[in-house]
Amino acid sequence: MNKKVQLSVYILAFNEEAKIGDTIKSVLWADEIVVIDSFSTDKTVEISEQLGAKVVQVKFEGFGELRMAGIKYTTHDWIFSIDSDERCTPEAKKEILSTIDKENSKDIYFMPRRNIFMGKEIRFCGWYPNYRQPQLFRRGKMTYEAKDLVHEDYIINGSVGHLQKHIWQIPFLNISEIIQKMDRYSELGAGKLINKKKKCPSFLNIILRSIWTFIRIYILRLGFLDGWAGFMIAFCNMEGTFYRYVKFKESLSLSRNKEGE
Repeated sequence: MNKKVQLSVYILAFNEEAKIGDTIKSVLWADEIVVIDSFSTDKTVEISEQLGAKVVQVKFEGFGELRMAGIKYTTHDWIFSIDSDERCTPEAKKEILSTIDKENSKDIYFMPRRNIFMGKEIRFCGWYPNYRQPQLFRRGKMTYEAKDLVHEDYIINGSVGHLQKHIWQIPFLNISEIIQKMDRYSELGAGKLINKKKKCPSFLNIILRSIWTFIRIYILRLGFLDGWAGFMIAFCNMEGTFYRYVKFKESLSLSRNKEGE
């Protein structure tokens, strides 16, 4: 397409056949779409290639590594990161293209997200504007902590701005997916704590952290105004916090037992 600056999009995916098609279709206007796939066993790759995306297989060793791969395997000066559960809106597309064509643009941009959960838009719970991390950036101006297994930290080397137009996220299609993701992310979260050599909390500390997570989301962030969906979000985050630290504590205990053998 005819524009001064070209844009690459990368998408992380693993067994996302139910979502990946809509994600790619929402960014077909970009100059390049790269799907970083971790050897999906469903139709994720087939759907991606049918829609014209380039698929690169990268073994999962943490989301930090996957995001670094997203930078490595894209080619243009501007990069837009969108996950397989996100959808770019026409309004966000227009703002992105306008932003990257300006000579005085910032180097890195956060994007607001609106979330659909349990069939409704979530207005509270801290889920709007729900900036997860910068999603639009110039090549060379941002990288990630490659060793981070989950909730990967990013490293900024440039000026930062915030776009105004939102994208959509549909994080879970059903309750089973919530439970599966909670189990996976708590496992990865425990691994991240181990890698960062965090101090092992007591069981009382774990319980208090978990309860505080529920209170913060459901009460302080007004999750109760989102009804049943708000309660589920707060409750599942509480569970995720609990299992993350319990798994962390378990892993440390197992490690010490092996050292003592």
